[in-house]
Amino acid sequence: MLTFVIVGIFCAAGRLIFEMFGITLPAFRITGGLLVFLIGFHMVQGELSSVHNPTDEDKDKSREAELDVAISPLTMPILAGPDTIATAMNFTAAGDAFQFSTTMGAFFLLCVVTYLFFVFGGRSVQNVGQSAINAVTRLMGLILAVVGTQMVIDGVRGVIPSLHS
Repeated sequence: MLTFVIVGIFCAAGRLIFEMFGITLPAFRITGGLLVFLIGFHMVQGELSSVHNPTDEDKDKSREAELDVAISPLTMPILAGPDTIATAMNFTAAGDAFQFSTTMGAFFLLCVVTYLFFVFGGRSVQNVGQSAINAVTRLMGLILAVVGTQMVIDGVRGVIPSLHS
């Protein structure tokens, strides 16, 4: 749900927000790419983050510790990251009501499908075992690090136009 809200805000007011803070899309891609790379790097290393696995003490101290898992790193920057926001902003750039509603409908459908994968994915995880989960986590961390690197490359290409070739 939060992913859909974030995408909706950037569809409606993304360009205004970027202009207000003087943010360029390449800068947003570079920063988002670095964050995604770091998350992937930690996954490859097999390191457990307190954000991914809050301790009992964290849970007792604050309800926010449990919500952090859903908001970061899932919602930002992975599900509603720079490329998602950039895509949403590009599709709604014309300001046409049809384009806006079509884009929001597509992102809503994607959010529902993602939610279903999250809800029903637990059954599969129980059947696979911890060793397989660790291997898949490292593999997905590598893929995530590569995605982050590509986001940085795309951001640098946006800053230095001569790198497009």
